[in-house]
Parts: sequence; structure tokens; C-alpha cells
Amino acid sequence: MLDNQPRGTIVIEDIAIGMTRSLTKVVTDRDIELFAEVSTDQNPVHMDDDYARDTIFGGRIAHGMLTAGLVSAVIGEQLPGHGTVYLGQSLKFYAPVRPGDLVTAEVEVTAIDYAKRRVTMDTRCLVEGKKVLGGEATVLAPSAKFD
Repeated sequence: MLDNQPRGTIVIEDIAIGMTRSLTKVVTDRDIELFAEVSTDQNPVHMDDDYARDTIFGGRIAHGMLTAGLVSAVIGEQLPGHGTVYLGQSLKFYAPVRPGDLVTAEVEVTAIDYAKRRVTMDTRCLVEGKKVLGGEATVLAPSAKFD
């Protein structure tokens, strides 16, 4: 399941503090397998039920960067959207995401430097209303003057 708001671009001239966007997606076994293949991170805590059962997580979990990638999708597809350039991202992981979890990734504009086209955003992912990931992103937003 993917519940994604409209895709496109919001140019720097139209961005305001407090703007938010989000997407919701169920993390599947296939997502974890594909991420492991692309990233080459085959850690058994993500891939092996028997191994993962004996860890502090008590079962398999999704890669943290797979979850963080959902934040990237919101930024790259919705706010600011197409043409955005990532400048930085801090991340803190609060709880694991498991196969089958419905994750909501949210971004909220907290600061804007219109002259430099820089936008700072609070970023977070939630599972059942509980924050599993938090951080801050700084991006270079597209401009109507450069399209």
C-alpha cells in the first residue's frame, strides 16, 4: 500500500514555514530483499528469521536506511519535489520497522533562506503513531526563475 500525496514541484518562491507533506507505505519482505540487494547490506537481522529471533529485536527488521528512504521520497517527489537537491540529513532511530509495518513519512518546513534557496525541514517516520525515526534535512529547492 502506498498512499502518496500529489507528486511534482513546489518552487522556493511558493514554500512557507509550516508546510507539510507525507506518504504512507507498508514495508514488505520484498522491499527488504530489494534494499539488501541494491545496498549489499545482507545483515541477517534483516534477512534471516531464525537469526533475528535471537537478537534484541526478537525478529527481523527493515534496514534503517530503507525507512529513511521514505523521507527522501517525500522530499524528492512532493516538498519541494522534482529538482530538489539534498544538502544534508541527520537521522535518529527510535524503534525498529518490521516487515508488514505501515510507515508514515512526514516532512515539515521549519526554516527557509530564500536568497540561497535552502529549506530546512523536520523529518520523521511513524508506525502506529509512534516515532520510529526523526531528523532534520536541508535541501536546495528548485526555483521558478531557473525552470
